[in-house]
Amino acid sequence: MFVFLCAGCGARLTIPLSQIALPAHAHQKYGNGIQLPVLMESGTFAVDPEPWGPPWRRWEEIHPEEATARGVYAPAFALSDGAPGAVVIAPGDASGTVLIPDRRAGGYCCGLDGADGPNVACVECSLPVASRIDDCSLWQATWLAPDAVRRVPVDGAGAAPLSWSELMEAGKATPPFEPIATWGSRMGAGHWSNYWWSWSPQWEAAAGQALAHLLAASEGQPVTVPGGLAGRIFQRALDALLPAGVPARCAALAGPRLPAPGKDVSILLVPSHPQTGKTWSPAVPAPYLVPLPFGVWLWLAFPEPDLPVPTSGTLPTGALRDDFDAPAPCPRHLFRADPEVFRHTLVRLPAVRNPRLREILDNLTHHMRAGLF
Repeated sequence: MFVFLCAGCGARLTIPLSQIALPAHAHQKYGNGIQLPVLMESGTFAVDPEPWGPPWRRWEEIHPEEATARGVYAPAFALSDGAPGAVVIAPGDASGTVLIPDRRAGGYCCGLDGADGPNVACVECSLPVASRIDDCSLWQATWLAPDAVRRVPVDGAGAAPLSWSELMEAGKATPPFEPIATWGSRMGAGHWSNYWWSWSPQWEAAAGQALAHLLAASEGQPVTVPGGLAGRIFQRALDALLPAGVPARCAALAGPRLPAPGKDVSILLVPSHPQTGKTWSPAVPAPYLVPLPFGVWLWLAFPEPDLPVPTSGTLPTGALRDDFDAPAPCPRHLFRADPEVFRHTLVRLPAVRNPRLREILDNLTHHMRAGLF
């Protein structure tokens, strides 16, 4: 457990927090005018190892050798020249901070987006220490500036990360679709207006990340994934982006409590640990491991029944009703991986230097118009 202090005066800026892995959807922008929830679970924080935020430099201003040294192997729109190591927390876990009045207008549409730099200051010394993000289509979060805060351990021993066995008992699966609300709409008991059922933004981000790895693992050959939900998530894009023919490379789900994959499987879709970010590894090494966020992997590996939804009306707190028997509606459109998470991941894989993958990257806008992303 840690708390974060102001680097200027030492004032305490957060409650005690435990570290988890940076979510795949941390920098996702989803749709237009969408009301996204809080990114981080209360009591946790994550660290972005890469620079993020202003100042930005356009790709044309960056020498290829510098980009390669930063682990970027293909053109990106821009790279941040900010300090690496920004810390993201739930907004409610911050304390002793205040919005900076002249930075409050620095938003994209309906709120703050942090584009102008830190918009939150330490109450004690007025040092800018964080960026509050609450704009539409962005995940609600507070990002602590790495050069403006200090992390110190809380007295007492912290809990060790859960083992994979413990995680399988306590971990939560992420449903593949959910109600999406527009900005200003209300969702709760009796309020189901201005929303629709859609594929989960978290799943679209996870698929964008995983699809980049699947294409890198293909080495230009077709790839098949398991049927069912995994097929709905990946196969349409794989078939469109990779050449047809045989032999195809086989991908399969692997991880805790799953049987060992067959000998013909060369690509494994495996979970990443939600606390450490480390990828699960099989006893017999596989040529290529494709990481999936644990909650997404858990639902793919051990699908749960469709969640019921209420029909209408309100009930007193704690009361139960007997009309929660209709399954949640399925999304009306085919699944599409998040294009920007896909781009962000692919340009950081050395395999993107392959002409076929570079062509996919260069034609990403076309693939988006075709409905693959």
